[in-house]
Amino acid sequence: MTNRKSPSLTRRDALRKGIGLGTSCAMASGLAPLAFQALLEQEARAETHLPINGQPHFAPKAKNVIWLFMRGGLSHLESFDPKPAVTKYAGQSIGETPFKSVQTSEKLKRVRVVVVNDANGQQRNKLYPLQVGYRKYGESGIEVSDWFPHIGSCIDDISVIRSMWTTDDNHGAQVQFHSGRHMLDGGFPTIGAWVTHGLGTLNENLPQFINMGPRYFDTRDGHYLGPSCDAVPMKADPKNPLPYASPELDLSAGEQRIEFDLVNQLNQMATRDYPRDEVLRARLKSYELAYRMQLSVPETLKLEEETQATQNLYGLDQAATKPFGTQLLAARRFIERGVRFIQIMHGDGAAGAWDSHSGLQKNHARLAGQVDLPVAGLLKDLKARGLLDETLVVFATEFGRTPGSQGSDGRDHHPYGFSVWMAGGGLKGGIAHGTTDEIGFHAEENPHYVTDVHATILQQLGLNHRAMHVPGHKRLEIDFGEPIHEIIA
Repeated sequence: MTNRKSPSLTRRDALRKGIGLGTSCAMASGLAPLAFQALLEQEARAETHLPINGQPHFAPKAKNVIWLFMRGGLSHLESFDPKPAVTKYAGQSIGETPFKSVQTSEKLKRVRVVVVNDANGQQRNKLYPLQVGYRKYGESGIEVSDWFPHIGSCIDDISVIRSMWTTDDNHGAQVQFHSGRHMLDGGFPTIGAWVTHGLGTLNENLPQFINMGPRYFDTRDGHYLGPSCDAVPMKADPKNPLPYASPELDLSAGEQRIEFDLVNQLNQMATRDYPRDEVLRARLKSYELAYRMQLSVPETLKLEEETQATQNLYGLDQAATKPFGTQLLAARRFIERGVRFIQIMHGDGAAGAWDSHSGLQKNHARLAGQVDLPVAGLLKDLKARGLLDETLVVFATEFGRTPGSQGSDGRDHHPYGFSVWMAGGGLKGGIAHGTTDEIGFHAEENPHYVTDVHATILQQLGLNHRAMHVPGHKRLEIDFGEPIHEIIA
């Protein structure tokens, strides 16, 4: 190489040490294959009916999605759908209350209700009182539990959906909430993958789709859409943001540039031998994309550039809120730079920390204390910057918790009725849509399966949810869902 500045850097050294994201190490399991697949995906998209290069089916109301997921099953009763009746009739079985009909409801036949009896035929699941108070917030007067006062202060910008339902009564419901399919059905693309596949990137220097936080079930997203639609795993840490984001050795930017140039020249030699190899040309471009991402990601994560007031808004000044707040502040900076879909998981452990079969009061109070202030900070920050109008924020969980007790102080899994909320992106605020019955057992008024949330997101992004399919892969009616028109402005 005539313009090399480091005579000790041989061709063999370059291949051995690697070039950050674009080397043999990265090609095995880092970002370069994702960049490579993304380029192939753009070419494949041109052969289908799907939008290309960010051109939607119709005028969008939103550009980005920040998807917040509480792993383990947040209790709807102690969050966004308080039910005073469970306190009034606490200690009684459902059959002993005026609400015994919820066990044999004919209104919802899509899920099977299981009533557990003891040896004497008496229901052992007694109604369990609310473990926290609640009050009305904002001009809308929507009830929110005292564990979420900061989110409550934003309620007039939020649409709460109190009538969600799903079919998986175990934590595979996390997969179902993201893909719309029961985990036993096999692997299906997630909502983030569909958005990525349908719209592509807004910034060629950053990933299209990011995941932060723990995933213990299916960690893929693209499935038959391809690995280019998988989320890129990332940490909100500028020193170590993602696997293979830095070279094996401490190289200067100039040395890395030399290494990229070297590999590109080697690849150019191969293109002369195989001039019609489109895959090879896409691979060459992927190295440059990986290099740009290596530079752009750490720059985006320089959270110290934010004012102290902004950092405090997200709770970075408090030990309990700093971890989640850091991720949310990073998410805001990513969407400012054009990342389409940011998925943030809260709640470590295989099942998820929100899984409260016992000690619900202590567990939920602690976890809510970690997320409440940062989430409210995100909403307020987006709104102040004029970004909430174009950013859809989703706050979800895989299912709710039973109105009855489990053990002495917990609640079991409950897929028949639970709550999520959405804000921004052209949605109404100050809306409580749908209801569960008086003890929070069944989604009763305006029930919504999880893919209705997906369809709402796609519509706000300008995508026809019923046109989102790939030849050779049939989607069921339930896979599509329907937009929740009542919350759309």
